[in-house]
Amino acid sequence: MLLAMDVGNTNIKLALFDGNEMRSSWRISATVSRTADEFGIAFREIFSAHGYGFSDVDKIIVSSVVPTLNYTLEHACTYYMHVKPLMVSALVNTGLTILYTIPKALGADRIASSVAAYRLYGGPCIVVDMGTATTFNAISEKGEFLGGAIAPGMKTSLDALVSNASQLPLVELSLPSSPIGTNTITNMQSGIIYGYRGLVENIIKEMKKQLGEKAKVIATGGMTSVILSENTEFIDYYDRALTLKGLQMISELNERRKA
Repeated sequence: MLLAMDVGNTNIKLALFDGNEMRSSWRISATVSRTADEFGIAFREIFSAHGYGFSDVDKIIVSSVVPTLNYTLEHACTYYMHVKPLMVSALVNTGLTILYTIPKALGADRIASSVAAYRLYGGPCIVVDMGTATTFNAISEKGEFLGGAIAPGMKTSLDALVSNASQLPLVELSLPSSPIGTNTITNMQSGIIYGYRGLVENIIKEMKKQLGEKAKVIATGGMTSVILSENTEFIDYYDRALTLKGLQMISELNERRKA
């Protein structure tokens, strides 16, 4: 089976694929101070709890936006599972034409989610990934990665607000009953959530001016569910596992090239 690993700033998402079928998926914290042994033990415990073992893994693919973890995770995979992982970058076969000015600077997670969006939903399309950062990826009808935008994530914005305004508390990110808040907590919730929703909607609107109104919008990432609690007609599809699916597709493409 294939182990797909998406290393983000906050969490590491893992999934086991048997062919193109996702059998199981998990999350662990992306703690940069962990050693390769600690990751290896954590992986073993997760696998065991769900009835799997390291011997079930014959391929590993990793997308990472945390360079300081790359060597540690590669070592953990090689030592504990005896499999050298494929590290995703613009240099591997993705099936997309990447038109980024400096392709190697493009985040591996953005590549993976764009691959999945284009193959599953077609182009032109816009991928919105709402996590620690919010990224927008524009893919043409011909499968060209054109570029995009990067904005602070919703929780990142809230953390910055709280850390720089001494009288504001940390609040739960849930949609208030009205955009006109009647206390500090609902004022903050309204400002963050409605403001973030407006940011996402407006960037999509501007991108569609270039891609065309028929461009499909695919959203992924942990914070998407917060704005989906309101009617979000500007998002066509929500696919929580989009990046992991893209990793499976990239692995398959590169296996074919080797054959």
